[in-house]
Amino acid sequence: MTMEHIIRAIAGTFILLSLGLGYLMSPYWFLFTGFVGLNLLQSAFTGWCPMETFLGKLGVVRVNH
Repeated sequence: MTMEHIIRAIAGTFILLSLGLGYLMSPYWFLFTGFVGLNLLQSAFTGWCPMETFLGKLGVVRVNH
Protein backbone atom coordinates (compact mmCIF):
# COMPACT_ATOMS: atom_id res chain seq x y z
CA MET A 1 0.00 0.00 0.00
CA THR A 2 1.29 3.43 -0.88
CA MET A 3 1.11 6.45 1.42
CA GLU A 4 -1.70 7.87 -0.72
CA HIS A 5 -3.76 4.72 -0.17
CA ILE A 6 -3.10 4.80 3.57
CA ILE A 7 -4.20 8.44 3.79
CA ARG A 8 -7.36 7.67 1.81
CA ALA A 9 -8.14 4.74 4.11
CA ILE A 10 -7.68 6.88 7.23
CA ALA A 11 -9.77 9.70 5.77
CA GLY A 12 -12.52 7.29 4.72
CA THR A 13 -12.57 5.75 8.19
CA PHE A 14 -12.90 9.13 9.89
CA ILE A 15 -15.66 10.15 7.51
CA LEU A 16 -17.58 6.95 8.16
CA LEU A 17 -17.17 7.48 11.89
CA SER A 18 -18.65 10.96 11.50
CA LEU A 19 -21.84 9.43 10.10
CA GLY A 20 -23.31 9.29 13.59
CA LEU A 21 -22.97 13.04 13.95
CA GLY A 22 -24.15 13.59 10.39
CA TYR A 23 -27.28 11.56 11.04
CA LEU A 24 -28.20 13.88 13.89
CA MET A 25 -27.76 16.95 11.68
CA SER A 26 -29.66 15.97 8.53
CA PRO A 27 -30.47 12.85 6.52
CA TYR A 28 -28.99 14.52 3.41
CA TRP A 29 -25.72 15.26 5.19
CA PHE A 30 -25.72 11.66 6.41
CA LEU A 31 -26.04 10.30 2.86
CA PHE A 32 -23.40 12.68 1.46
CA THR A 33 -20.93 11.85 4.22
CA GLY A 34 -21.53 8.13 3.75
CA PHE A 35 -20.96 8.39 -0.01
CA VAL A 36 -17.69 10.30 0.41
CA GLY A 37 -16.44 7.93 3.12
CA LEU A 38 -17.20 4.81 1.13
CA ASN A 39 -15.63 6.33 -1.98
CA LEU A 40 -12.41 7.09 -0.09
CA LEU A 41 -12.27 3.63 1.46
CA GLN A 42 -12.82 1.77 -1.79
CA SER A 43 -10.29 3.97 -3.60
CA ALA A 44 -7.71 3.20 -0.91
CA PHE A 45 -7.96 -0.52 -1.57
CA THR A 46 -8.68 -0.57 -5.31
CA GLY A 47 -6.65 2.44 -6.44
CA TRP A 48 -9.62 3.66 -8.47
CA CYS A 49 -11.53 6.80 -7.54
CA PRO A 50 -14.70 7.41 -9.60
CA MET A 51 -14.71 11.17 -8.98
CA GLU A 52 -11.04 11.49 -9.95
CA THR A 53 -11.79 9.62 -13.20
CA PHE A 54 -14.79 11.84 -13.92
CA LEU A 55 -12.85 15.06 -13.23
CA GLY A 56 -9.97 13.76 -15.35
CA LYS A 57 -12.29 13.25 -18.32
CA LEU A 58 -13.52 16.82 -17.88
CA GLY A 59 -9.93 18.05 -17.87
CA VAL A 60 -10.14 19.46 -14.34
CA VAL A 61 -7.46 17.20 -12.86
CA ARG A 62 -4.66 15.17 -14.37
CA VAL A 63 -4.91 11.47 -13.58
CA ASN A 64 -1.50 9.83 -13.14
CA HIS A 65 -2.23 6.13 -13.59
